[in-house]
Amino acid sequence: MTLDPAVRDRIEQQIASHRYVLYMKGTPKMPQCGFSARVAGMIDQLLDGDYAAYNVLEDDSIREGIKVYGDWPTIPQLYVDGELVGGCDIITEMFNSGELHETFGLEKPDRTPPEIEITDKAAEKIREFLDAYPGNHLHFSIDSGWDAQFQVGPKQGHEIETEAAGITVLMDLASAQRAKGAKIDWVESVQGEGLKLDLPGAPAAVKQMTPAELQERLNSGERLLVIDTRSEANRADKPLDFARPLDADLMAELKDGDLNQPLVFVCDVGVTSQQYAEHYRKQGYTQVYNLEGGAAAISG
Repeated sequence: MTLDPAVRDRIEQQIASHRYVLYMKGTPKMPQCGFSARVAGMIDQLLDGDYAAYNVLEDDSIREGIKVYGDWPTIPQLYVDGELVGGCDIITEMFNSGELHETFGLEKPDRTPPEIEITDKAAEKIREFLDAYPGNHLHFSIDSGWDAQFQVGPKQGHEIETEAAGITVLMDLASAQRAKGAKIDWVESVQGEGLKLDLPGAPAAVKQMTPAELQERLNSGERLLVIDTRSEANRADKPLDFARPLDADLMAELKDGDLNQPLVFVCDVGVTSQQYAEHYRKQGYTQVYNLEGGAAAISG
């Protein structure tokens, strides 16, 4: 496939715009695919946002052109000093080995295994499961949004190994750093049974706030940022003068905002706003609230 000269020129200008350039689906703060999220999370952890990212979903000519330009069939793609480094699998391997750190001019990472706890009940259940898959091990991953996942599979060779209750747990580098002090338990309830995970390093959970508490805290002069996630029509029907709409301008402010700023999310009945609240909690905001009952509870 031949690359249009105009598209080639645009790509070359983009790659020349920064020493580190990432082509991805979505943005680092709001990735639109799991592979892009994984790569952006690793790069952010090392460069703290000091790189250029281009959302290929905004321009089909770039989305297809970058595949031709680098002779690489998938997205994301990372360029360093104008040279293609690779995609998700290669970046992940480089991150876990420490090679990506060296590529960025950083010291090799600390690969000290984290101390974690597995309760006796959880250990018993995990052993029962592992016995059904001889030669495999428990893999534990925690992504940049602090969502955790357990899988069973063979060793890949790059993992960090830790042991608890006689069980070997394998983690990638980023997960190992987030897993410090983790406790894995087994719980049984009316909803079912399964592993329960406590991550001390995770951002504080979204808290529920009643309309009465919101009014009291606003009256006291507390610096709350109340964010209205409703549609424009619903906001017009039941306006909340003390709230700001979650529009492009506010999203841009929140991208680089004060992570200690208390945020209160509001929707019509308190359901959709919970999802937005969870998103910004995972972005590192430490005081995130969802308004119980939403605007309906305030309006009557």
